[in-house]
Amino acid sequence: MKLPTLWIAAAFAGGIALDGVMPARVTAWLACATVAIVLGLLLLRSNRVAAAWSCALLAWAALGGLTARIENVTTPAKNVTRLVARGRLDLSEPLRWRGRLRSDSLRMPWGARYEIDLEEVESAGRAVPVSGGLRVNYYSDADHPEPPAEFRAGDGVEALVRARQPRNFLDPGAFDIRGFLSRQDVGLTASLRSVELLRRVDTPRLRFADFFARARGRLLNRVDAIFSDSPDRAAVLRAMLLGDHNFVDSQTALVFQKTAAYHVLVVAGLHVAALTMFVFWLTRRLRLSRLWTTLITLAVLAAYVGIVQDRPPILRAALMAAAFLGARLLFRRVELLNAVALAALLLLFARPAALGDASFQLSFLAASVIAGLAVPWIDRTSGPYHRGLAHLSDVTRDRSFAPRVVQFRLDLRAASAWLAAHLPARLAPRAERILAAPFAAGFRLWEILVVSTAIQLGVLPLLAEYFHRVSVYGPASNVPAVLLTGLIVPLGFITLMASFVWGGLARLLVHLLGALVGALIATIEWISRWPHASYRIPGPPGWLLVAFLAALVLLAIFARAAVAGVRRNSSAWRSSEWIAAAALVALAIAVVTFPFAPRLAAGKLEVAVLDVGQGDSIFAAFPGGQTMLVDGGGQYTANSTGGFRTGPDIGEEVVSNYLWQRGLKRLDVVALTHAHHDHLDGLNAVLDNFRVKQLWVGRDVDSFAFKNLLAHARARGVEIVHHLRGDSFAWSGATGRFLWPADDSETSQATNNDSLVLRIEDGGVRFLLPGDIERQVEQSLVGDGDALAADFLKVPHHGSKTSSTGDFLSLAAPRVAVISVGEGNPFGHPSPDVVARLEKVNARVLRTDRDGAVTATTDGRTLVVHTYVETHPR
Repeated sequence: MKLPTLWIAAAFAGGIALDGVMPARVTAWLACATVAIVLGLLLLRSNRVAAAWSCALLAWAALGGLTARIENVTTPAKNVTRLVARGRLDLSEPLRWRGRLRSDSLRMPWGARYEIDLEEVESAGRAVPVSGGLRVNYYSDADHPEPPAEFRAGDGVEALVRARQPRNFLDPGAFDIRGFLSRQDVGLTASLRSVELLRRVDTPRLRFADFFARARGRLLNRVDAIFSDSPDRAAVLRAMLLGDHNFVDSQTALVFQKTAAYHVLVVAGLHVAALTMFVFWLTRRLRLSRLWTTLITLAVLAAYVGIVQDRPPILRAALMAAAFLGARLLFRRVELLNAVALAALLLLFARPAALGDASFQLSFLAASVIAGLAVPWIDRTSGPYHRGLAHLSDVTRDRSFAPRVVQFRLDLRAASAWLAAHLPARLAPRAERILAAPFAAGFRLWEILVVSTAIQLGVLPLLAEYFHRVSVYGPASNVPAVLLTGLIVPLGFITLMASFVWGGLARLLVHLLGALVGALIATIEWISRWPHASYRIPGPPGWLLVAFLAALVLLAIFARAAVAGVRRNSSAWRSSEWIAAAALVALAIAVVTFPFAPRLAAGKLEVAVLDVGQGDSIFAAFPGGQTMLVDGGGQYTANSTGGFRTGPDIGEEVVSNYLWQRGLKRLDVVALTHAHHDHLDGLNAVLDNFRVKQLWVGRDVDSFAFKNLLAHARARGVEIVHHLRGDSFAWSGATGRFLWPADDSETSQATNNDSLVLRIEDGGVRFLLPGDIERQVEQSLVGDGDALAADFLKVPHHGSKTSSTGDFLSLAAPRVAVISVGEGNPFGHPSPDVVARLEKVNARVLRTDRDGAVTATTDGRTLVVHTYVETHPR
């Protein structure tokens, strides 16, 4: 069977995926594998090879499920997350954590980061052995501008901090940050309040990994030192050479994302290939033997993997390079798809959970597309001609080429003879090389374009699923990006090495390296300014994703078979390939246009209070399909420092993801209740990511954030509408009425009592969305006799004691009261008094920090409420 490793890796991955859907006991998987192996051996003994091979694949699938199940059930008993889950560690108070640093203290734009391999913790007056990882962040401020003293990888440290488990936002479509950090063996995070609370306790004998971690830290510092005058270029180099993109500011990152060139900032296969090819070329130029060439290249690869750390794209590329180098040493040829599959099999065997990582999926899909599509396409277009440039003057080699290539070689020989006759005597012997050089460069550019196009096409649905972005000019931008990366990576490491031993040479190289990085940034920025460079879309439906991948596999099968068919002058495979290509293009158009209706409750009014931490964001869908977003959330602790955020962008990472999960590309209305950051900040991302018709606001505010939002809306072509008390609207049977603010006078600063108060009715069911109003406005509404009765109440001001007065709640008399509040917030929200008053009026009290997103749906007669936690049990 051709491509045996590919079949084995697919079966193994299928078993892992099956265990995720239908988990079974270890003994069950082991029994399945044993039965399949025994049956396969019996069939093989009966010379039924095809059936035996099928049993072998079933055995590999069972082994995949077995390794996944073993990984899930073998968490060490002293792992910190396990101890917390069992209640053996109380994280409500600061504890004294001890362990060893995984890496040098990492400088961040906002301070410093420390990652500790835990060994023990002092809890309840005793030392408890623990394992797992703790990530400690230190945020600099005016009182503490400098981070703690520098620490090195392997140092024994002690940190007195209040640790907590990473918390996911409990909304449909939200990113699984806890799982992401868990795969890095980070079970707890903490903020360091003072430099004195982290100290070195000893420096034990260094582990093998510590030497690589220290080398990484030293190289990062050297990049900063040699590019101290160009921090933007230093940031890009830190990312491209060593995988640290913490200093790439948000605007630069966005530019690379828009042009589908962000992969050059994430160390992956391209970077490994560039470094491997350079080392291989250098050793060949030094005329080293095949053995020494292989050993030196493998040693450099191993050191690079150790320094950059074990990320799936790095390991995949390194394993593939090692396979090729080993095969070359044995004078064997490696099938690229088998090499990709072997790398995937080894990584999945070591870490089955990697199958669910976006980086793993994208990396191996891209490599498979190169092997399955790009290589066959190149073999049928430029490949034969490119190979025909070798030994051009040797006519005895012509017989090994196809007739069209032989004609190409004859034409070049004639042209080179003419050129030699017209060149100076010194250059005449080089006429053949001079003539062949532009052809070789052209063929290489074509190959890069084919590879880039194939990758962009192949990973399109996964990019839409995980990043919700379509980059129109991806193939074009990747040609200069790939070429410049191929120069920057080897030159970058040469420059770093030279800076340690020869300052004069390093200074010359720094200028050249800086010019190349500057050219990369300038080129990508220029392409990003092309009209409609990119746009955002919801992720494709599951069936479309499966259909696309199936069409991609068929196209790869036909493309590879067509290569052999061309040699036999057969057109059957070509016709099949064209049909598969047409199907794939049709599916790709469906992905990039997303012509599907949003996933809304047809004919019903729906209101969802999202979990955005300590902030507000409410999505409403009306019976006729109209959509409204009230506020966009925003972290009160997530400040922006020089283009870098210290926390998540709620509008991008939470609210937009929720809206995309609902299949939305547009919003009829975005409403801002008032201009506080925990309501306003997220709306900027929403305006960028969705087509919004109108922005509704109340009173104007003389603040930068508010005016910037209005300017942003105008730039996006959004109509701005001011609403005051008494304004109303009617959408497909549901009506809305504004109860506040009372006037439109501009205020000098935003206050809670400026909030838009909106009451929505559908039949006999009423919703009251009062923003952050406090006691004063509540009393005014009560005194004016406004209709406040509500079946569903979004509790004012996050349940603060300054709101939700007794009179207000008596008139509202909600059946369901939802408090939008952040877990462990420093304000003490919600106030116990408020909760007591809500319970007094017999309201069902729900909280986004505990229950997650709360969704209420009505047909005008009944009200159905469910929470994220109810529908997604943890």
